[in-house]
Amino acid sequence: MQRLYLLVFSMLIIGCQSVKKANLEFDKKIPVEALRQDIDQSYLALKKFHPELNCYISENDLTKKFDSLKHNINEPLTKQEFYFKLAPVIAKIREGHLRLKIPQRLYTKTEIKKWDKKTPLFGQYTYRVADKRIIVKQATLDSEQKLLPGTEILEINGKKVTDLIAKYQSVMTADGFNKTYYKYALTESFFNYYTAEYGLFDEANLRIKFENKISDVVIKRIDKDDIKKQKYSPSKGTKKLYDFDARTNTYNRSMRFATSDSSVAYIKVKSFSHTASSKFYKQSFNIIKKAKSKYLILDIRNNLGGSLDEINNLYSYLSNQPFTLVKMPEMTFENAALHRDFFHNLSATNKILSAGAYPFFILGNKLLSGKNASGKAIFKETAAKKSKVKKDAFTGKIYVLINGASFSASSILSSKLKFDKRATIVGEETGGANDGAVAGFNNTIKLKNSKLDLPIGLLFIQPNITPENLKRGVIPDVEVDADFFNVFQEQDLQYEWILNDIKKNSD
Repeated sequence: MQRLYLLVFSMLIIGCQSVKKANLEFDKKIPVEALRQDIDQSYLALKKFHPELNCYISENDLTKKFDSLKHNINEPLTKQEFYFKLAPVIAKIREGHLRLKIPQRLYTKTEIKKWDKKTPLFGQYTYRVADKRIIVKQATLDSEQKLLPGTEILEINGKKVTDLIAKYQSVMTADGFNKTYYKYALTESFFNYYTAEYGLFDEANLRIKFENKISDVVIKRIDKDDIKKQKYSPSKGTKKLYDFDARTNTYNRSMRFATSDSSVAYIKVKSFSHTASSKFYKQSFNIIKKAKSKYLILDIRNNLGGSLDEINNLYSYLSNQPFTLVKMPEMTFENAALHRDFFHNLSATNKILSAGAYPFFILGNKLLSGKNASGKAIFKETAAKKSKVKKDAFTGKIYVLINGASFSASSILSSKLKFDKRATIVGEETGGANDGAVAGFNNTIKLKNSKLDLPIGLLFIQPNITPENLKRGVIPDVEVDADFFNVFQEQDLQYEWILNDIKKNSD
């Protein structure tokens, strides 16, 4: 027992020393020449691995931006200071999946355990973040209830919100010249960026404005033991079928009827996670067919994407004829897929344990790599092959709800449905590109001196359509403003438009 205690104590000491060493490196200034080497390394890696690198910015303009960055690096920087220099340049490529990872401090197991006993500081509220403003939408169960809906946050610990939003927006991007994505991306990630930059703490001093009155307030973490929560515990089968998310206490996907006569079916998918999705769609469309529904509303708002296999399967329930969902994905060179992440971020122990599978990884990627008739390097994707329509496929009128947070696979699905004239697209322009994006899987480049991670997508995935070449997201057939900043709004304006349109056409 004494030996066991000694071993555990030694591991804790080693862990603490490792964290301490990493944080010393985090604060260390990196020499100018070393930073310039990392800039060159990142640009060379992008040119080598990233398909369609110059889709939204010319090679000449992109080269100028990297050269200008090198020229303007004239003093040593910490890795985080360097991040906020390099990341905005990479964002100019305008590929939504391409994003330099922000570095942050590490914490010991003791520190993490301490934070785990308390609620997230900024997670006590939900927000709307856009147009240089943060508006509180509502308090969560973890809240002290100090901030009321409609409260605007002006400063956080003395930092102006307008400056923080501008800083964080500069490192993120949508696909192409889309503008709708940023308000959702900022709402989702603003406080993640803030915490990465400034660290974890127990309380925050806020300057707020409510009903035109400016005041100061302090929000604090709360001990989880002091909060009584009522959590729903679904059965094991239900949990898997609807992909239950214990973190948010909600389902990832759901199906119901929007009208009492079952004439309008409604399917909501928050993410194409692929978990038990085949069984869900099979069951749902069987129920819809038996109910003889005339209309289907597919809601993929705030769905950031996911599995191509899932949307290919879903499309087989929506199409009225055999189809090919996407074109064969393209790569910059044959066998580029061999560079996809395999050992990245694995511990030394896990690398050893995974080594036995590596030859099969190489073989599999070689078999799936090739060239098309035009001589372009491709990766053989199942969703790029012809698929049949399911026997319970929906034959009525389809409406699809999209918004700026419909991204990646959601954009591919809505783009294909629109092109095939199989659905009426309602809402606002998607954050993901109409004509395709670089996604699939990554080769994560670790920059030599700053140790920053740069995940680079290896596949250019295009929906099987005639490209519009607008360099935008999927434009809805009917644009309906959701009134983003109206936190008191109880009606779903986009959903209500569809129900009204159905009623109008049914009368």
